[in-house]
Amino acid sequence: QVQLVESGGGLVQAGGSLRLSCAASGRTFRNYAMGWFRQAPGKEREFVAAISWSLTTYYADTLRGRFTISRDNAKNTVYLQMNNLKPEDTAVYYCAAKGGLRVGQWVPEGVDYWGQGTQVTVSS
Repeated sequence: QVQLVESGGGLVQAGGSLRLSCAASGRTFRNYAMGWFRQAPGKEREFVAAISWSLTTYYADTLRGRFTISRDNAKNTVYLQMNNLKPEDTAVYYCAAKGGLRVGQWVPEGVDYWGQGTQVTVSS
C-alpha cells in the first residue's frame, strides 16, 4: 500500500500561484512514478503531469508552461507548482502513484494509488 496526502489547495485570484504538495508513505517511493490529475465539477478526471523517480517529467499539452511538477525523493514528496492560474483551473487536484519507471499521458485506470484530493478554486 501507498498512502498519499495532498496539501496546498485553496482559493486564489486569477493570475496567482499555488503549490500543491503530496506526501507519500508506505511502499518504497522509488518504485513509483508520481503524478497529478484534476477533476472539475461535471467533468472527467484529467491528467495534469507526471514525474519519474529519475525526474523525467511529462505534462498535459494544455498545461505545459504554466504548471511544473517536481519531486523530492529524500522527502517522499511530489509537488505541483501552478502559475498564472485561470478560473478554468478550478478543480479538485489528486495526487497519483503508478508503479514503474516511465511517465507519459496517464489515464485514471492506470493509476495504482490515489490521494484524497485537494480543492483549488481560482476566482476571476
